[in-house]
Amino acid sequence: MTKPDPAPRPPAAPADLEIKDAQLIFPAVWADLLEKHGADVQFPSEFIWLGGAPGAGKGTNTPFIARARDITAPPVVISALLTTPQAVAIKNAGQLVGDREVVALLLEELLHPQYRDGVIVDGFPRTKVQVECLKLFYHALLARGGPPPMFRIALLFVTEEVSVERQLKRGREVLEHNRQVRASGAGERLEERVTDLDPGLCRKRYQGFKDTTFDALQSLRQIFHFHFIEADGDLGEVQRNIVREFAYQSSLELSPEVFQSIQHLPLATELARHARQELVRRLEQYARENPDAFRRVIGWIETKLLPIVHAHAMSGHAQINSEEALLDDPTALRMMIDVLSERGFHVTVDLHRVDVPERVDPQTWAIICQTKKVFRIEIRYPPSDIRRGH
Repeated sequence: MTKPDPAPRPPAAPADLEIKDAQLIFPAVWADLLEKHGADVQFPSEFIWLGGAPGAGKGTNTPFIARARDITAPPVVISALLTTPQAVAIKNAGQLVGDREVVALLLEELLHPQYRDGVIVDGFPRTKVQVECLKLFYHALLARGGPPPMFRIALLFVTEEVSVERQLKRGREVLEHNRQVRASGAGERLEERVTDLDPGLCRKRYQGFKDTTFDALQSLRQIFHFHFIEADGDLGEVQRNIVREFAYQSSLELSPEVFQSIQHLPLATELARHARQELVRRLEQYARENPDAFRRVIGWIETKLLPIVHAHAMSGHAQINSEEALLDDPTALRMMIDVLSERGFHVTVDLHRVDVPERVDPQTWAIICQTKKVFRIEIRYPPSDIRRGH
């Protein structure tokens, strides 16, 4: 009796296929790399994987992102890697530059010493297979020991309307540039992309980004730190969004042990954020709870400090030594600083004690000194706009 044929297996889901493809691609590329360069290969300490729709402004904003993260190396642009001699050789051999070839070219490029302190990679990952390869790359770096690599995903996002508008604008600018080159005979012509001249093709490019790259990058939200940067606005607005997204976050950059030991200390940005409200609260409290002292401090500022401040208006910097007894009271000293701060002055105060000879002990001939308190007050403020002639 023959056994019935087993039930056919359901086809593998697309995600499973992509994971399997990556599990075949990355180990082979990694093994080739180690065989060629040795096990002690050195990769960057920080990676920013930058993605964005057509017209999102990646090329425009990459230098700004680099400055925000103190990255001095040029970006690695995947589209440029595909024109390298290695990529051209692959094409000339009649082969496609697929995910395996892209990953191999990228890892080879990242070994250059100029990227050691940090790198921005423009245009990777773009596919779900590349996303899986990125995860495997991260785990391969972790397995080497030492500080964990810093991976950041940055996505410059624009709506379809903005993307299409910017692509068409770029196409018009290229056409006009080339027209002037032909008319004058000076300069070099730029590539005229068909996709920058046809609204339908512009929309198709955007939709391709949404269906592949966008979804691929979104899948990394739960694994790596993800910077979603709104890029619809003008350049200044976009760069403000970048600064806000890339603000220093110690929990991401320090080891858990170090972060745990210092996290109870306030961040400077948190202090500054609430400083104005706390200043107002203190001034109202002075007027309510210590009205006499508050009036004396204001009177002293008006009669003693402001005349000197006015005299230094050209420089915006006044230094004042005072033995005013009123300032012996710490609350009065705080009042003085707060009142001037509310009016826009930057004030610092140092207390110096000076021993002044007062008398001589006739029996021991010891000099008896009186200790005086001298408050050294430094006040800075915007100087006069009047310029001196040269």
